[in-house]
Amino acid sequence: MGQRGERAVLIELVRLVLVCLFAVGGWHVARTLDPGGSDTLVVGIIVGTGTGYVLGGFLGRGAVAAVSELERELRRVPAPELLAGTIGLVLGLVPAALVSILLFRLPMVVGLPLASLLFITLGFAGYRLARSRSEELFAVFGVKPRAAGARRGEVSVVDSSALMDPRLGALVRLGFLTGTLLVPEGVLQELQAMADSGDPTRRQRARQGLDLLVELKRDPLVDVVLLEEGGRGPGPEDVDAQLVRVARERGAALVTNDSALAKLAGALDVPVRSIHALADALRLQVRPGDRVTLRLVREGREAGQAVGYLEDGTMVVVEQAAALVGQEVEVAVTNAVQTQAGRLVFARLGADGAR
Repeated sequence: MGQRGERAVLIELVRLVLVCLFAVGGWHVARTLDPGGSDTLVVGIIVGTGTGYVLGGFLGRGAVAAVSELERELRRVPAPELLAGTIGLVLGLVPAALVSILLFRLPMVVGLPLASLLFITLGFAGYRLARSRSEELFAVFGVKPRAAGARRGEVSVVDSSALMDPRLGALVRLGFLTGTLLVPEGVLQELQAMADSGDPTRRQRARQGLDLLVELKRDPLVDVVLLEEGGRGPGPEDVDAQLVRVARERGAALVTNDSALAKLAGALDVPVRSIHALADALRLQVRPGDRVTLRLVREGREAGQAVGYLEDGTMVVVEQAAALVGQEVEVAVTNAVQTQAGRLVFARLGADGAR
């Protein structure tokens, strides 16, 4: 049964309950108004049944909407927080129940509202307090909430493109990436396949990624969890789908340098952390017309071109400057484009030329 079928069943159940209640209510009202009239009883039952049918539809659809919203909210809450909050709710209701015994000795018109307020207040306070201190609560029992994460936003699913980027280790060491790093089995299979490939470049990058994974498992700043589930399909699409699914189920962010995977995750409302995007955001922003000083280190691909680099590593291609390689020059920026490899700046020699 699909989601639509389940929703329809819930609506009809609510409608059935209200039809029965209102039919009985209509019968009772008709009997009170005209105790001996059978026609009045029939009319009362029919009116009550119709009223219950109409109201049941409205309330049923409202119940479905409320359940769906509750389900969406619970999906955003990491499992340890939800479990800790439930424990806190129960612990908060225990003293409320004890105190309410005394409150029920008061007149019902006073004791019942006070007891209800006490149950709501202590239950909610226990839920919020336990959820906010879930990590410490589990630590008391010697349990470490690993794969589900200790707090929202501290769980990341890492793909193979991110593991093959040596900057990932720097992000962990500098504290930009913390918490739990989830590595599905499909990612390990991708790295292993590339490490055994005939392409020396891919083989080298994949082996560096595996070495980085070993280093991260020993790093006390993060908790690396290898997920032995899914990722067994024949193609990379299966791995990508599994990465997005795991991120959605765990309330995690996806760490990747794959632009196609990032778009897929963004379409499904999965947070994406791109190392390339972070590096580009930290690059020195230059615009056409700006003047910068740099050292030319080699000749470019085209005749007369020379190549230099800004302090942040951005490549600058300078026209008609091949004769000045090895010198420090002032150049005027003419254009800046974004490529898959990063930002590329084109420039021409400034008025001062070589220094």
